[in-house]
Amino acid sequence: MNELHFNALVAVEDQNGVFHRAIRQQTLADLPAGEVLIKVKYSSLNYKDALSATGNRGVTKAYPHTPGIDAAGVVVASSNPQWQCGDEVICTGYDLGMNTSGGFGQYIRTPGHWLVKKPVGLSLLEAMQLGTAGFTAALSVLGLQNNGVAPENGMVLVTGATGGVGTIAVMLLRKLGYAVTALTGKMSERQFLLDLGAQAVLDRNEFLGHKDRPLLPARWAGVIDAVGGEVLATAVKGTGFDGVVTSCGNAASGDLPLNVYPFILRGVHLLGIYSANCPMEKRLAVWGKLAQEWKLPEVSSLCRMVTLDELETEIFAMLAGNSKGRCVVDLGDTE
Repeated sequence: MNELHFNALVAVEDQNGVFHRAIRQQTLADLPAGEVLIKVKYSSLNYKDALSATGNRGVTKAYPHTPGIDAAGVVVASSNPQWQCGDEVICTGYDLGMNTSGGFGQYIRTPGHWLVKKPVGLSLLEAMQLGTAGFTAALSVLGLQNNGVAPENGMVLVTGATGGVGTIAVMLLRKLGYAVTALTGKMSERQFLLDLGAQAVLDRNEFLGHKDRPLLPARWAGVIDAVGGEVLATAVKGTGFDGVVTSCGNAASGDLPLNVYPFILRGVHLLGIYSANCPMEKRLAVWGKLAQEWKLPEVSSLCRMVTLDELETEIFAMLAGNSKGRCVVDLGDTE
């Protein structure tokens, strides 16, 4: 079986330290050791994948490497009794696509405890239309709910609203009855965000106009932030009493230029959202919600389907801040 050939997007560093990406034929012997071999049907592109594919050592230490932190497919071999051939599974996070060959290859091999059985109510394609972005958005909404932010408390701000996490967060919050303000640097997408369910759309430059003030008028009952940096800091400063701000990304910056006043004067709660190593009990519960009462059939309208050959353009669009919605990767048939 090791002689089976399959395609994978491989990032390689040349002798000048420049990174290139190419579709290469691999064999199963190129995969790391692991308990479960999975034929990948679909993956998706996330910001972390774009970083890995372009040589970011903070994400991926060693190259050549196949990125892809998301994968959905079918078990074809397993030494773990929990998983049988034919099982449909989802793998998001852990070390997949970071330092372990990821979902931009037609096969992956992983430990058994990384896998989630595809829940009833979701197809493999629907699972990757959500992917890590949708899973993270759902974790963020759950964080608001579990910390007392209810629809009647007031407006929820979603930053980076045209991105993967942001678009799904807007849709999910609206489905659950929250009023949403979408923050974006792309005001050309205002109608797109209103159509998703945002009640209002706020320009990022306007939003940051008073970023240097120690505290801002209380506008938000909750915030879902996927951007970091000054955007996150400004959102915290504008959050009301006992409000909750979730933080799940650093597309703008990993720094947080913030004082303590929102916390000691308003009791604002800053909640970190980590999806990669989310405990399995919570992971299963969130995927279950996304397959049932939180299901968003309309997510498909946010998605564009690409092949491995088309990923290069999508990677650089994402790094430039020019991507919108979700990019799903069809792995096709094994050659």
